[in-house]
Amino acid sequence: MYAPQEDTELLAAALADEPVAPGAAVLDVGTGSGALALTAARRGARVTAVDVSRRAVCAARLNALRAGLPVEVVRGNLFEPVRGRSFDLVLANPPYVPAPTAHRPPRGAARAWDAGGDGRLVLDRICLEAPGLLRPGGVLLLVQSALSDAGATVDCLRAAGLKAAVTQRQRIAFGPVMRRRVEWLRERGLLSPAENDEELVVVRAEQPV
Repeated sequence: MYAPQEDTELLAAALADEPVAPGAAVLDVGTGSGALALTAARRGARVTAVDVSRRAVCAARLNALRAGLPVEVVRGNLFEPVRGRSFDLVLANPPYVPAPTAHRPPRGAARAWDAGGDGRLVLDRICLEAPGLLRPGGVLLLVQSALSDAGATVDCLRAAGLKAAVTQRQRIAFGPVMRRRVEWLRERGLLSPAENDEELVVVRAEQPV
């Protein structure tokens, strides 16, 4: 299960800037402990939270129960459990860390961060599938590392007809996973010799009315 970290906090800050009407339908995909789902539920939204990890689903359900908030938590791979539904707001904190083991699927805890050789294994799926879940005027808020090409995310979402842009940025110190991969990232050209920290970004995309 992915515990809340700087990327969760950055996405929560972007969420705080969004108007969330009472009863708005919100989807938190890759919910982890449910931190963002609970934040949206406290604002009166009807929240559905999805995660592929059984442990994360149990944790999110328990946290919602403790908070007394009616969050629907379901297990599944990205948008599979909500096919045919639509939402006013979709939140996504997917795996986005480039991984040298791209030839095999991530296992265990690494599923929460490893995302193929370029970090876009899950990001590309979200860019392709999320637009179809948004109601007119609906918004996608997605957090990722700049190392996994935020420009490609914006371009893909614009190609799907959404108005998309990077709206939040924050530089953070490398965590344990990134520290272990610094030399590999530099060899791949994903990290310059002068870079000793990581930039996180939030991409906001809106479905035209």
